[in-house]
Amino acid sequence: MEPKLYDNCFYVQQKKYGLWYSNDVEGNGLITSLTEEQCISATRFYLKGRQEGFTESKTYEGEVGGKL
Repeated sequence: MEPKLYDNCFYVQQKKYGLWYSNDVEGNGLITSLTEEQCISATRFYLKGRQEGFTESKTYEGEVGGKL
């Protein structure tokens, strides 16, 4: 299947195992998804965040406090 160009800035294509992948115009991988619609939506969200800056990020500790 040939990749489709969206918004003149990324391609979406179905590949192995039926998964959908998006790439920017330079060919860099961006998003992998189960459906074409999810891939398009997530790629638009990601590219908007990359362009405008993401909101504050949250970090989480990987330690459990207390006695086990």
